[in-house]
Amino acid sequence: MRATQPVRLRANGVDYTGEAEPRTTLADFLRRQCGLTGTHVGCEHGVCGTCTLLVDGAAVRSCLLLAVQADGCEVTTIEGLADNSDRANPVLGPVQQAFADAMSFQCGFCTPGIVMSTVAWLDARPEGSDAPTDHEIREFLAGTLCRCTGYTSIVEGVRLAAARYSASEASAAAP
Repeated sequence: MRATQPVRLRANGVDYTGEAEPRTTLADFLRRQCGLTGTHVGCEHGVCGTCTLLVDGAAVRSCLLLAVQADGCEVTTIEGLADNSDRANPVLGPVQQAFADAMSFQCGFCTPGIVMSTVAWLDARPEGSDAPTDHEIREFLAGTLCRCTGYTSIVEGVRLAAARYSASEASAAAP
């Protein structure tokens, strides 16, 4: 008999309740019990960044966070960035769209983690800050691993997303 604990969390605006063994990772709980399979698991040691998602607005490695630790938390996965209200015509979130426009990925396995990391990084940048330099972007991306690209197209995607974030902040602040 395995001991389980109740886990209640809100993921992408939807409440989920399930049971998890104390050793179950948040990534496994989301994938198996919530059906949110957009979060990928790479190294299972928190090194590659593939499983990155947002918990209460902070970027976390979901392979290192236990599901029971996320009890009562607000979780945002890659699925939560797009507007899927019209299932026939989903609208990508701004960072997703920037990466698509820059053709930032090849196989796409690392895409959810890098996109979620980028969202957290851009959200944490001071309002009105200058556009990030390629060096700043590459330094930020050092916490993620993509085995298919040379990161040039990913840097372009982050740069485009940052420009769009700045533009949306400026339009939101206009009277």
